[in-house]
Amino acid sequence: MLDILRRIIQDINATRTLNEALSVIVTEVKAAIHTDVCSVYIADPVRSEHVLMATDGLRPSAVGKVRLKLGQGLIGLAASRAEPVNVDNAPAHPAFRYIPATGEAPFHGFVGVPIIRRGKVLGVLTAQQHEQRKYTADEEAFLVTLAAQLAGCINQAEIRQTLDQLGGDVLTGPLFLEGVASARGLAIGEAVVVFPAAALDRVPDKDIDDPEAEASRFRQAVAAELAELQRLSERMRLLLSAGDRALFDAYAMLLGSDSLVNGTLERIYAGNWAPGALRATVLEYANIFTEMDDPYLRERAADILDLGQRLLNRLQEAQSANRRYPEHTILMGDEISVSQLLDVPPEQLKGLVSVRGTGASHVALLARGLGIPAVFGVSNLPPGRLNGREVVVDGYTVRVCIQPSTALRQEYLKLIAAEADLSRDLQHLRDLPAETLDGHRVDLYANSGLFADIAAARDSGVQGVGLYRSELHFFLRDRFPGEEEQTTLYSRVLRMMEPYPVVLRTLDIGGDKPLPYFPIEEQNPFLGWRGIRISLDQPDLFKTQLRAMLRAGTAHPNLSILLPMIGSVDELSQALELLREAQAELAEDGVTVRIPNVGIMVEVPSAVYQIDKLIRMVDFASIGSNDLTQYLLAVDRNNDRVAKLYDSLHPVVLAATRHVVEQVHAAGRLISACGEMAGDPAGALLLMAMGVDSLSMNLGSLLKIKWLIRSIRYEEAQALLADVADLDRTALIRDRANAFLEQHGLGGLLRVGK
Repeated sequence: MLDILRRIIQDINATRTLNEALSVIVTEVKAAIHTDVCSVYIADPVRSEHVLMATDGLRPSAVGKVRLKLGQGLIGLAASRAEPVNVDNAPAHPAFRYIPATGEAPFHGFVGVPIIRRGKVLGVLTAQQHEQRKYTADEEAFLVTLAAQLAGCINQAEIRQTLDQLGGDVLTGPLFLEGVASARGLAIGEAVVVFPAAALDRVPDKDIDDPEAEASRFRQAVAAELAELQRLSERMRLLLSAGDRALFDAYAMLLGSDSLVNGTLERIYAGNWAPGALRATVLEYANIFTEMDDPYLRERAADILDLGQRLLNRLQEAQSANRRYPEHTILMGDEISVSQLLDVPPEQLKGLVSVRGTGASHVALLARGLGIPAVFGVSNLPPGRLNGREVVVDGYTVRVCIQPSTALRQEYLKLIAAEADLSRDLQHLRDLPAETLDGHRVDLYANSGLFADIAAARDSGVQGVGLYRSELHFFLRDRFPGEEEQTTLYSRVLRMMEPYPVVLRTLDIGGDKPLPYFPIEEQNPFLGWRGIRISLDQPDLFKTQLRAMLRAGTAHPNLSILLPMIGSVDELSQALELLREAQAELAEDGVTVRIPNVGIMVEVPSAVYQIDKLIRMVDFASIGSNDLTQYLLAVDRNNDRVAKLYDSLHPVVLAATRHVVEQVHAAGRLISACGEMAGDPAGALLLMAMGVDSLSMNLGSLLKIKWLIRSIRYEEAQALLADVADLDRTALIRDRANAFLEQHGLGGLLRVGK
């Protein structure tokens, strides 16, 4: 059966359309299990129906026409239960529904297996037999296994269908693609597709309009690499033997070969971009050498792959340097990196769309910080076909629209105008305190990491910067910045915000934030080398940053330092000792500095359960709800398969947060919240009710949260917290909180306009 399954999957992958794939499925499954009928019904969520999309054994005329309401018949039973239905006499079953158009009257044996992808039933795979028979356990298991594979195949077929729709210059109509909630807002602009600096074998194909220009780009890369090899060979002339220098000659010979260069050029002129053409050519010739008997020749495959990677790096560098960003840029890609986001001039970046990622990824957090709508996890997005096309990003409905119609564009422009109207209406709150109707006050701070953010923060009425992401400036460089650079940077930030407080977080990289020049390859990066762990293992880098912060604070007393990812008393003790060492080293250099207020981020479960001890070692604490949620729920926030499980309003997250707040206050310290929960209306409402002293959020959320606070009574928020404390389901808690907002005239926090 395994061989049969493998063959079926291969045949499906060779098809171009969904209909072709389904036709292969029914024909080959029917033969594999020796049954009389095999059919596939696909769910149509718009009409709430299951549609017969392919069959081998029923009347062909019924395909596309026979429809069953969701939950109707044995098909509906298998779908609603999300488990197989296997009966020996289908007509006798209470759920059976006879449809004359199918011609299925003679059939009695029936098995239906749901096709499920990421918890969603896409359809039902069925088999039927003339005689009364119950399909064997092995046959049923085969169909279940096949259905699990089919879910992915159906998704891929849909992707290919999407690609075909985009094959021409003009779509027959707007194309809508769905993603996962990432960053609210609306934007219309021109797609600019970016590709990550990738390993050679992971480079995708991409259609091009100007093969001659692409060929010229490739030739320039070859010429530049030849020149570099000659330079390296000359530089190493006195250091290496002639035999060792032969590698450079071998590479130069490969670059001059017709096979590599002309093979790549042929693929470019056939319509593929240079990196994709290079990948195909290099892998083809590397495979030829790999299969040779001679050990020496087999080793040459590694040389070809290495040279191919060198050329790819040059192509990618040139592409990045020459990229044009239109006035209204919608940045789009398979997976958008922090550095790619920061490459775009902020006034031109209007939206983000990505195949991978979720609303909790670091790039999504930055998008919200910049007030940019984003939709991630668009699994059937074909970025290679979208460059230059008009795109609508709808962060409210979590959809992307490719090439909207004139009427649709006008409708979205009206919604964008309504969104802008609300922002203008809230400007009168800028200089007013964040104070409830019954006098409870909460400090509102900004999350920041760029000078542009700081300038905007001063104009938005914030009371300080509650989280300054120092690592963003590390991303903007091609090396670690030195002490003088960092001192200048931090001094400028502190000066720009005086007299308001600024909380500088020490370097927080790793996880989904690897530096381009400090790559970290780990199987499980979120449980690996990140945050304070890197700083403690690299004390030279850590103390450089600490000295820079302390020096900046000598002239600016508004400095506080925040330590990320603290998980134990030992880690905190080591970090504080290095801070004291940094102070002592500066004293030795004749620079007298004071140690400012130091705080910890509470974002791992161990910190929650040791908070009573940790808080007595520092001056304040800040709840990092993004990571805290991820670790408490064991949900990789970047994994779109489990993104729906990630929610900071989960009862466990709320209970842990409440515990931290109580323990911090018991120690006489202040507690803030700087994760995305603070900028989420429902989250901010509950955090305030818990007694959190300050909320730090992206600037786009600040006036909306101030509107919320000034529209309610503190005692009402506390009553809501008491009400949801007994609820054991996240959806119920969020529904209850959203209903509270609607009742208080705050629906504009949940949708476009007031």
